[in-house]
Amino acid sequence: MAEVVPHSDDQSLQHFLTNSPWDEGPVIDQVAHDADRLIGGKPDSCLLIDETSHPKKGTKSVGVARQWCGERGKVENCQVSVFAVLACKEHHVPIDYRLFLPKSWINNEQRCIDASIPEEAIKFHRKHDLALQMILSARERGVQFNWIGCDSLYGEDPSFLRALDQRQEVFMADVHKDQHIYLEDPDPVVPVGKSKKGRKPTRLKAQTEPIRVDQWVQQQPAKAWKRRSIRNTTKGVLRVDILHQRVWLWDGKEDKAKHWHLVVRREINGSKTKYSLCNAPANTSIKRLGYMQAQRYWVERSFQDSKSNCGMSDYQARKWRSWHHHMALVMMAMLFMLEERLQYKDSHPLLSCSDIISLLCHFLPKRTIDSDEVFHQLDIRHRKREASIESAYRIQQRNRRKTYQNNVTK
Repeated sequence: MAEVVPHSDDQSLQHFLTNSPWDEGPVIDQVAHDADRLIGGKPDSCLLIDETSHPKKGTKSVGVARQWCGERGKVENCQVSVFAVLACKEHHVPIDYRLFLPKSWINNEQRCIDASIPEEAIKFHRKHDLALQMILSARERGVQFNWIGCDSLYGEDPSFLRALDQRQEVFMADVHKDQHIYLEDPDPVVPVGKSKKGRKPTRLKAQTEPIRVDQWVQQQPAKAWKRRSIRNTTKGVLRVDILHQRVWLWDGKEDKAKHWHLVVRREINGSKTKYSLCNAPANTSIKRLGYMQAQRYWVERSFQDSKSNCGMSDYQARKWRSWHHHMALVMMAMLFMLEERLQYKDSHPLLSCSDIISLLCHFLPKRTIDSDEVFHQLDIRHRKREASIESAYRIQQRNRRKTYQNNVTK
């Protein structure tokens, strides 16, 4: 950026990101407010929850650890963040985020201090907890959405779904194929003791037996599947087979089981099956449920646009403040993209984020590049490269001294 933007340099940009004391909170508030104005409060407005990973080397970047990296599809050294994305049909924009801190960080106070993590943030939160925090914050900011969509990481947690249900939030949550359901009300009761000896039973017991969702699906006849058109895509109308059933869910503790929708979606070629639970009103149509389930696709598109066009994972920021500053700026950029696409949707309905980047690269003013500037930027890059090499040698020497001291001690 410093090589292109007029009257800028890398030190001022790094200061703005890392050390400048501006608060990202009001920025997030404004992004959420503007996003709601643009695509909130509509029949198809929804809030999508998902996590994304940022592969990073070393151990200093805040929250970095060897953990599941969705981008690489394996356990990798990375940072993981949970995002809330407001979506309406094909339009989407992130409106909130949380950095996930693994227990290896929470249990190492000095490591947290070195990364400048605020004292109140040094507490372990599951990704489900972070998601619930963002949902509550969205409501407090007045963001209007009709349901919450999430993948099986969140859907597999009964406490998360019940927390949403208690707050009267409608959800469409994916679950794993081994999710247990009841086809009849389990009507949990405390059984009567079989004898007068011993302790009396105190734990609730279901009156019916549960079944795995994949086993139940295998038992259904072909005619039970309903073919529906879900949404338009660049490759035509998306048509899928949907299996729907009202089922009961019981966590083993509740006095009364939950009565929710089970929505099973199968690709027409039978290559992939998705299972979801939904607490929408009982009279919600199959087509509507299928549409709600399919909308989670847009959270992945939001991450793709954020990373490809707005540099979500491309940053040199190790500390807590700089990471949060960077993500707030990414959200501002994504909001700008959304505004541009909506403004020109009639004249340019296929306008994409990459198209907007191409236009900006052409029309925005650029730093005047003459021969002196070329060599000046070359010198800056060489100084950075030299500093990096010297740092690597210092670390190597320090490690050698530690190894030598340990050997002497032994």
